[in-house]
Amino acid sequence: MTVLVSVVIPTYNVERYIEQTLQSVLAQSHRALEVLVVDDGSSDCTRDLVVAVAAADPRVRLVSQANQGVCVARNRGLAESRGSFLCFLDHDDWWAPWKLAEQLAAFGRAPDAGVVFSDFLNWFSTESGFAEPDSVLPALEGVPAHDNEFSGWIYHQFLIDCWALTSTAMIRRSALDSAGAFDPALPYSEDWDLWLRLSVRVPFVKLAVVSTLYRQHMEQGNRKLREVDYRTRLLESNAARHGLASRDGRKLDRERFAQNLARYHMQFGLHQLEHGRRRVAIGAFARAWRHHPARLKYGALIAAATLGWKPCAATPGDAT
Repeated sequence: MTVLVSVVIPTYNVERYIEQTLQSVLAQSHRALEVLVVDDGSSDCTRDLVVAVAAADPRVRLVSQANQGVCVARNRGLAESRGSFLCFLDHDDWWAPWKLAEQLAAFGRAPDAGVVFSDFLNWFSTESGFAEPDSVLPALEGVPAHDNEFSGWIYHQFLIDCWALTSTAMIRRSALDSAGAFDPALPYSEDWDLWLRLSVRVPFVKLAVVSTLYRQHMEQGNRKLREVDYRTRLLESNAARHGLASRDGRKLDRERFAQNLARYHMQFGLHQLEHGRRRVAIGAFARAWRHHPARLKYGALIAAATLGWKPCAATPGDAT
């Protein structure tokens, strides 16, 4: 079978979820695909479970390596893949069975596009575990419309937030060849970095439909304490290099960009303060105030942190 789509799944100690994730890929209505599971040094039964699935479906292939991080694992899968289109699916997420077919159709309607992505739903556990995906995901009705606000040249949108969840995206290989792969030097925001590099080179298409369930649990990377505020560093370096405008002239207002940076600095500071890193937190609050001096809240945070105040636990969205 000719491979049109390569699906790369980096895995690490995910024996609880990997079978369900793989089955959602193998159930795709588009069949001309390969699935490269790159195991990043798991110590549980993840590899054994993948081998069992691969024995039943030759489209699945296991690649094993010593633990080197998600970027190296994704790049390993990219290097060994053959498809003209690439998808990087997180090892615990889930796809609707029509996802790949609808994205390929969208590429057909927009031949200049380099990336097609979609909406997603956070998939939360209950007392009895995660609900069955079919009971959570909305049904597809007709051809998904394009979300025009997030389609076309959308570099300016990625200066606000990382709107594209990696698991939802399909990327044209030629676009990846131009932009480069994931940056192994980034332990966080590596996907955001890739979208920024791609969005200055190629148009995007966003389908106004939910194709992916984004599983929420305590082992997720966005809950970890970081030494560096990678988000603000990434945004400031891109603004310095490329400015605030996309290639079609749409742009982000400079004041809004500054306010956005201030908000991220504040979130980083609150997370640091929650973990007792007072000096780092005060520095982050000071940067927030410098970017948005009219927001007196940032000055108050500096004073409160200096006097020993500690916040309640931050929400997961504020912790990164």
